[in-house]
Amino acid sequence: MTVMLLEFDDLHYSYPGGRGPVLQGVSFGIPEGKKCVLLGRNGCGKSTLFLHGNGIIQPQKGQVSWRGVPFVYKRQALQEMTQRVGLVFQDPEHQLIASTVSEDISYGLCNRKLPPEVIRAKVESILNVFGLRELADAPIHHLSLGQKRRLALAGVMVLEPELLLLDEPTAYLDRYQTKNLLRELDHIHQSGTTVLMATHDMDIAFEWAEWICVMDGGQLVFAGEPQEALEKREMLESLHLGLPLIAEVWDALPDTVKQGMEGSIPTSVDELKQRLAGRLVSSR
Repeated sequence: MTVMLLEFDDLHYSYPGGRGPVLQGVSFGIPEGKKCVLLGRNGCGKSTLFLHGNGIIQPQKGQVSWRGVPFVYKRQALQEMTQRVGLVFQDPEHQLIASTVSEDISYGLCNRKLPPEVIRAKVESILNVFGLRELADAPIHHLSLGQKRRLALAGVMVLEPELLLLDEPTAYLDRYQTKNLLRELDHIHQSGTTVLMATHDMDIAFEWAEWICVMDGGQLVFAGEPQEALEKREMLESLHLGLPLIAEVWDALPDTVKQGMEGSIPTSVDELKQRLAGRLVSSR
């Protein structure tokens, strides 16, 4: 039986002075233990939904629940939720508040009033995990965008959340930085943390995710496995999300090449290479 960690039920929200509602009855749950992606065009409500995810914003209508228990919007309860649900903003500048790398990582631990020796041990450990050891004393303003993104992620993960929300984490990263980030997210997931990444990058979504949700106009329009989403091609095209490149390559292959390669559309180039190699071996 699938357990939903975080659930949104009929959420509505409009910003003061805004042109209209940002969330219009969005409802869905995040399955425990999955690598999840939230797809949608810019302005569809992804970032606003994430701000509801650990209580930064309270819905004007509807309900957010953690393991079936509705959020309580009081200081202590919300502090507990920020430990269970870690949120990494799209712009790391909105998240990094200390002077140096080590100080920033320790900030959340200090707020929890942990013993100094425990804080030091946790900071040292997370510096090593995220490859920031050599930058421990570096001023934050000296870091590159990729390093700042990694630091923001480390500052959240040092609190050991059960669920990690990432808002467009690959934006403005080059291919090498993106691959490194996805490897780090794989390690985080393997350690037991459920991950939900907001993106509009179809290639990343279908190569990395196990569960895909699609938003449009402040509402959920799809939730399911990647292959199920690929069967909704008209929906993806109508939302101007398009298809992942690997699906277009698969469609372009002649039937004579695909013959004997049973199964669904490959989700990555590596998977396509393996299946092509297997077909060549079997045809000899």
